[in-house]
Amino acid sequence: MSKKTLNQANLEKLGVEKLAALVMDLVQGSAALQRRARMELSAAQGPKEVAADLRKRFASLRRATSFVDWRKQRALVKDLEGLLAMIENTIAPDDPNEAFELLWSFLHLAPSVHERTDDSNGAIGGVMSEAVDLVAKLSPTVSQDGTTLAERILDAVADAGYGEFDGIIPATAEALGQKGLEHLKRITKVWADAPPSEQELEQYRGYGLTSSAEDSVRRNKQVTRSIILADVADAQGDVDAYMARYSEEQLTYGTIAPDVARRLLDAGRIDEAFDIVTRARTAEDGKSIRMFRYDLDAVYEECLEKQGKTEELTAHLRRTFEQTLSAPCLRKYLKLLPDFDDIEAEEAALDFAEAHPHLGAAISFLVNWPSLGRAARIVVARAEELNGDSYHTLTSAADALETEHPLAATLMRRAMVLDTLTGGKSKRYSHAARHLAECRSCDATITDYSDHPSHAQFLEMLRKEHGRKHGFWRLVDL
Repeated sequence: MSKKTLNQANLEKLGVEKLAALVMDLVQGSAALQRRARMELSAAQGPKEVAADLRKRFASLRRATSFVDWRKQRALVKDLEGLLAMIENTIAPDDPNEAFELLWSFLHLAPSVHERTDDSNGAIGGVMSEAVDLVAKLSPTVSQDGTTLAERILDAVADAGYGEFDGIIPATAEALGQKGLEHLKRITKVWADAPPSEQELEQYRGYGLTSSAEDSVRRNKQVTRSIILADVADAQGDVDAYMARYSEEQLTYGTIAPDVARRLLDAGRIDEAFDIVTRARTAEDGKSIRMFRYDLDAVYEECLEKQGKTEELTAHLRRTFEQTLSAPCLRKYLKLLPDFDDIEAEEAALDFAEAHPHLGAAISFLVNWPSLGRAARIVVARAEELNGDSYHTLTSAADALETEHPLAATLMRRAMVLDTLTGGKSKRYSHAARHLAECRSCDATITDYSDHPSHAQFLEMLRKEHGRKHGFWRLVDL
């Protein structure tokens, strides 16, 4: 490796004085780098110095009011991640209790940060989730009074307008202990049943809500209570308490039944789990589209397996594969078959997939199985059915088939080119130009285009029908 390569080993050879001068030069004009350098200097003095600097930085972030646009948001996220790293690497090893308090303060930054950012990409929320994960990591090592911590958690969760304390109860379960969890249950019920305070009512006034402010507060409290009590029930391993938050009808919802059934399975209550997931599957079957099929089916299959209902499980897996072309279902199905029967069954399944009416689904399945020869065969035979707008499926399939089946790869790329040009999708011109170049590179390896136009004929057709799309042709002719 060259002695000029920019890496840690080569930089260390510069010596302390040169590196210090280089750092001073680099941090000039960058507030973020200057803060990072000061933090590192504090770290050299010890955890207490770092903790003091972190609190100063938290105070600065709380006071800030200027809007952070998308250009500066990445730097803000990096800054927040750096603060978390300081807590984890510098404070936590020596003083987990201090690190816990700093993380709590960090989570309370969420409202002030969210109010001046557009977190549509979830980056800020992601950092807050990392902080909760770090709380979970520290929880077994901290010394906290369970009762006091329970009260802090209720205040934090009740006040969290941006979900920053989501998951805080599982994260602090060990620190809470049974005493803290029981106290949290009691105070949550009292808080939820108490008449709304003037401060709580004020939060809902003036929003043009159809219901009164009092009804809105009560409804919000009931939702929060349900979430808290469910998390406490999970922490205590109390499946019945977790289920109690739902009505009989809600237990048939595809969004709810899988989680409840999974908990029952973990508790060894297999028949109850089977009953819940079966009723939910029946409710979903009555709908035109089964939105939650995968989660329901996964738990249903586990129930059948634990009940020893192999024949029912085998029939279900085969039926599900035929409905969805699910590769995991087919693999499970084949494993349940006797030796040698699975080989014949796999061929039959691949025949079924090859004849599937939804061409895109068939291509995706056969490429990923993999059965590239079959995938190429249906592409060539059914080229007129190719949907060029399915560019995620066709791009990956074309890449997979290019080496051994260049004609099939070319036909899929042509479909994407035609979809882009016919639809006037100018934002995709660069992709279409790349696909056309890939068609050209495959041309030399295709000895027989069969009934399909050669590359030269296809190119001539494009110029004739789309010759005025100059933005595209400028990219092609580069």
